[in-house]
Amino acid sequence: MSDIALIPVQGDFSADFALVGADLLSDQGMDTAIIISLFCDARADPDDELPFIGADRRGWWADAYAEIPGDVTGSKLWLLERGKQIPRTLVRAEQYGRDALQWLVDDGVASAIDVAASFPNLGWLGLEVTVIRPTGPARRHYDYVWKFA
Repeated sequence: MSDIALIPVQGDFSADFALVGADLLSDQGMDTAIIISLFCDARADPDDELPFIGADRRGWWADAYAEIPGDVTGSKLWLLERGKQIPRTLVRAEQYGRDALQWLVDDGVASAIDVAASFPNLGWLGLEVTVIRPTGPARRHYDYVWKFA
């Protein structure tokens, strides 16, 4: 799998493209796909609790035209924007992460994924993502930490 690489910007909680000479840097692994899966906003369901009254349900417009019905881009982690640091928030974060990355298993890119959420500091949510490749014991850990709004 080859994507245009998204490189995390230190201290900015964002990602950007990088250049190699005049070309965009490419990502031959899963880093960019995982960043997009976790940090693009999936559309909230009608019964999801929104962080603000009357908030937009967000989501990517092209999901309405997905080849596989119900196939969505992104995660619902954005729904935790005003979450409290309580166990229920961790459970929701882990479920949103697993849902967003399930396509890796469905498409045969990974044989299993695991998501563990934590509160590393006051006002911060952390995700540790483990991806197990189907071709063998290769295992990759990703750590994401961001500050609640």
